[in-house]
Amino acid sequence: MPSWGIRAALLSCAIVVSGCAVSGAEGPPAAPGSGDAQHQLAELTVAPRGSMAGYSREKYPHWSEQGQHCNTRETVLKRDGKDVRAGSDCSPTSGTWTSPYDGETWTKPSDVDIDHMVPLAQSWVSGASSWRQERRQEFANDLVRPQLHVVTDNVNQEKSDKAPDQWKPPLVSYWCRYATDWIQVKHYYRLSITDAEKKALTDMLRRC
Repeated sequence: MPSWGIRAALLSCAIVVSGCAVSGAEGPPAAPGSGDAQHQLAELTVAPRGSMAGYSREKYPHWSEQGQHCNTRETVLKRDGKDVRAGSDCSPTSGTWTSPYDGETWTKPSDVDIDHMVPLAQSWVSGASSWRQERRQEFANDLVRPQLHVVTDNVNQEKSDKAPDQWKPPLVSYWCRYATDWIQVKHYYRLSITDAEKKALTDMLRRC
């Protein structure tokens, strides 16, 4: 759920007709330190990637209602942005967002995407295919773990459903945080990793 400060600001937005500014820039939840991440990485099950058979984004209900007329996407845009201005429907109309993947800064919501750190399809092939839909919905809207990030839209498209052995952020200085976030999410949801994925994550943790 959004922090109290943001919830209060969103409430004030909801009771006026014109838009209002919401201070954000809190960023995603903190990831574990590199030592904890290494421990969590060692606990992950190593297994080949499963089949994509049966996968559909519709099996991951996302952008759920988060209160005060805000859905998950809008909540993350307000959380990670600076001087975010939104209308009475909670949809951001302006602000400043810096993408951690490439360091670029944007001022239009249309220039950024909300990225799932561990992509939905990646979770499917590493264990989520056996989950109930309620669990997949939790995964797709997780505001507690570092699963949701505001990133440059075309960078998010380049990442697509790839794991760290297939794609890494252009900003090398972010590789440590990327690895710790990825590991924490997979560890919490008990998702498996491949040998190649584990090697890539191990290499990225060396930059911490």
